[in-house]
Amino acid sequence: MKSLRKIMTVSVAAILSVSTLAACGSGSSSTSSAGASSTADSKSASATSLADFGSMDDLVKAANEEGELNVIALPHDWSNYGEVISTFKKKYPKIKVNESNPNASSKEEIDAIKTNAGTDAAPDVVDVGLAVAATSTQYFAPYKVKAWDSIPDSLKDSTGLYHAGYTGIMSVGWNKDKYGTVTSLDDLMDSKFAGTVALNGKPAEAGAAFNGFLMANALSGGSLTNLQPGLDFFKKLKDKGNLTQVDVTDGTIDSGQTGVVFDWTYNQASYKKSLKSKGVDWEYKTFPKAQVVSYYNQAINKQAPHPAAARLWEEYLYSADAQNLWLKGGATPVLLSAMEKDGTVDKDILADQTQLEGDTISYTNEDSSRITTWLQNNWDKTIGN
Repeated sequence: MKSLRKIMTVSVAAILSVSTLAACGSGSSSTSSAGASSTADSKSASATSLADFGSMDDLVKAANEEGELNVIALPHDWSNYGEVISTFKKKYPKIKVNESNPNASSKEEIDAIKTNAGTDAAPDVVDVGLAVAATSTQYFAPYKVKAWDSIPDSLKDSTGLYHAGYTGIMSVGWNKDKYGTVTSLDDLMDSKFAGTVALNGKPAEAGAAFNGFLMANALSGGSLTNLQPGLDFFKKLKDKGNLTQVDVTDGTIDSGQTGVVFDWTYNQASYKKSLKSKGVDWEYKTFPKAQVVSYYNQAINKQAPHPAAARLWEEYLYSADAQNLWLKGGATPVLLSAMEKDGTVDKDILADQTQLEGDTISYTNEDSSRITTWLQNNWDKTIGN
């Protein structure tokens, strides 16, 4: 579903000046017990770093013996995941990558862990928004990748339960051929947008929608502690008949069913590239007064059926190869600053990126949990399912 060509070149640590990312989830689960699935190797399942395997060659050997990796919610044109996955396959040809439900929300990724607990069908790894990561730590296994020290402390759980991978900027995109120019959110109240304006998911369940809500809230005069203006905006948009709650996919974008979407810039650039080949001009913009950024986080299922392959996947994602592939997809990889310092960043790709405008809107775990609860209590009863 997605990709981008707009990125910030400020310090990664400065993008989200979060004081701490300590785990916020409870220590128990009503649906699963501790440990990996019954078929998983206990040594691999309990490994908390590469040292527990001995070396990278030892980790690769253990992963090859498992021979499979289960991933979920990784659309191929979301942050260039298609190339990320294909490159992993080429690098480790003995490991079959099983991809499920590419358009799943962060919440649905956790649901898949719970539903498939103890089976070989469970996701080995997840890629989730901060709000879901911080409140789902009871499902994650602690693991610190080789590049751990290069990930800013503010962007990782101190015990290794999850860590930031990449981010984008929240934006609004639209079919410029059909709708002309959009300069503000107020423009979306025009009747010409009837039934075509969408968030990418539900705000309490999907990271993109959560952050899209925060952007609209900021532009409507709200703040992280005053969320009502954002809800009022979407209620007004619904009452005008312009808000659609149809799931955003390539198909809905291509068909015109979704004419306007709140989404990450790396996804908007993917839409733009795809539609250009079909003769459609897809435009998107960010707003200097509402530069919402939030990292998607990587985590390992503590009951991963392929625990060695899961850990190899994490090591791969935090290698220069994979980080540059995320960069190529328009996202800001978490190791960007470190890679600029050590010379491993792809300078040609970096040169094509544009700078962040204005100040960022970022939030802590506590903020995300509080906002998620507020949305759970207010979105459906105001906007509907």
